[in-house]
Amino acid sequence: MAEAIGRLYGKDVFDSYSAGTETKFEINKDAVRTIKKVYSIDINAVQHVKLINDLPEIDIVIKMGCNVECPFLPSKCEEDWGLEDPTGKSDEEFIKTAEIIEEKVKNLIKKIISKEIK
Repeated sequence: MAEAIGRLYGKDVFDSYSAGTETKFEINKDAVRTIKKVYSIDINAVQHVKLINDLPEIDIVIKMGCNVECPFLPSKCEEDWGLEDPTGKSDEEFIKTAEIIEEKVKNLIKKIISKEIK
């Protein structure tokens, strides 16, 4: 969800990528449905499952939280957004998580533009 929301709002400021540490066969279906419903974006048409090793060099690392331990990724800046993983929860929880991500993405854009984050 974060990659799609980052691409939507931040496309003129940064490139968005999301990746995990375990191979998955598909993007979370609840996330796909939520992003389509709220933002009219078909994640499956514009994104694919990636591992951290598949990412290009990263300037800013955003850790979602989601109750998992994230590996070190070299970067100039790192933030942990401390989100709860909505997997297995209601559509309302997925929508709430998407709204929090949207707010944080918009705040990140402001920080980058104001050069608070370089």
